[in-house]
Amino acid sequence: MQKVTASQLIDRAAALLSDGSVSAVLGWKQGEFDYDITPAVFADEQALRDAFVWNDFCGANFSKYLLKATKKVDGKVLVFLKPCDTYSFNQLLTEHRFDRDKVYAIGIPCEGMADIDKVKAQSGDGIVSIACGETIQVTTLYNDAPVSVELADVLEERCANCKSKKHVAYDELLGDEGDVLDSARFDEVAQLEAMTPDERFAFWQEHLSRCIRCNACRDVCPACTCEKCVFDNPASGVENKAPANEFEEKMFHIIRAFHVAGRCTDCGECSRVCPQNIPLHLLNRKFIKDMNDNYGEYQAGAEVGSRAPLVDFTLDDPEAADVLDRRG
Repeated sequence: MQKVTASQLIDRAAALLSDGSVSAVLGWKQGEFDYDITPAVFADEQALRDAFVWNDFCGANFSKYLLKATKKVDGKVLVFLKPCDTYSFNQLLTEHRFDRDKVYAIGIPCEGMADIDKVKAQSGDGIVSIACGETIQVTTLYNDAPVSVELADVLEERCANCKSKKHVAYDELLGDEGDVLDSARFDEVAQLEAMTPDERFAFWQEHLSRCIRCNACRDVCPACTCEKCVFDNPASGVENKAPANEFEEKMFHIIRAFHVAGRCTDCGECSRVCPQNIPLHLLNRKFIKDMNDNYGEYQAGAEVGSRAPLVDFTLDDPEAADVLDRRG
């Protein structure tokens, strides 16, 4: 797959700003560290050339950021979308969450993003700088020479099990278009299903007990777009608070997983931003797998306006008893 460079993205964005096609650009800029790349809105060409970044750590899914950006910016917002981002883009349009006429979407190919924890496992801690290129060159406090890391060896889980290199939405495409992939993303779900109930409980107890209720998963999730979240409502009985017992540890994530069922595009943002490295995407993938098994293949966001199995009905839908029989 042909790569696109940061200079190509900057030049195209600058041209669209210059001719008035767009009023702002939603892109990436460097945070505190070389691998800490964060979303940013650029209003002019100079800001783009000074700070715009595109490299192996630009993992953020920009679709959700459009909800606020399109309301704050007069005119169109240019957004760069990786293939997986376009599914969330379509799903949000299906739910009428932003004005499509205020967005100019450019699809860009992606070979996967790096997981900084996997990088550190090879390079060691104390990272001073990271340079992305043919390989990732990592300089640390404890090495005399940079450590070379292959991107293929440190891919984020969602990228190692990428579902699609195909863009399902864009106004303009830079680089080559890819295909929907035969992904192994449900393999780990099948492994969990093969466990005994006690083993599965222990698995999730181990992971969810680390939750600090920072809400990063909810805040980054493109499917979590309620104006007022139930977990921020003091009258709900489940207002955001530190878990007082094992039930409350699990309740937040289980309720959230049910909330996004049928709408989750499996973008993996929840797991990417979790500071405790909880594999939250597995909860969502379990629901996706169950819907595929019981109602036929369905991919949220593949088409604008598509109806998820949980909000649709056909005469071929299985009865509840049939579903239970399949599970044994």
